[in-house]
Amino acid sequence: MNFTGKIWKFGDDMDTDLIIPARYLTTSDPNILGGNCMEDADPDFVSKIRKGDIIVAGKNFGCGSSREHAPIAIKAVGIACVIAKSFARIFYRNAFNMGLPIFESPGLWDRVSNGDSLTVDGDEEWAKTIDGSIFPFKKMHPFMRELMTDGGLMAHIAKGRVK
Repeated sequence: MNFTGKIWKFGDDMDTDLIIPARYLTTSDPNILGGNCMEDADPDFVSKIRKGDIIVAGKNFGCGSSREHAPIAIKAVGIACVIAKSFARIFYRNAFNMGLPIFESPGLWDRVSNGDSLTVDGDEEWAKTIDGSIFPFKKMHPFMRELMTDGGLMAHIAKGRVK
């Protein structure tokens, strides 16, 4: 789980309706969801990003309604991972269930800019900025790490790793 990509910054309280607007919740097709990811927050987001880019967000990312569609859309558009100061509880669990790598790092957001390159070592749980600064992630529970490594809850079950 190592990534290097361009940063796309979003602020505090980025809710699930901004991640994937409710008008697209009539489908579970990842291609449609990914194609409309973040369109109400940044209408050009999908056309600007490249596979492997990284979202860095403020506090309470994924707040609002409980919709699995939000992490599916982020993953489907090609975002490698999301790093936030904190995540809304339901989004946090949905991201792991859907296999979207997410990490908490309270200090990173204030030290990076849109478009910066970021290196992420998900195994060692840190991110490195273009100036070489290292920002540790909040330690992840071993079970959550298993879910993320396996690609989500259903993949985890399919591998027979349920205890």
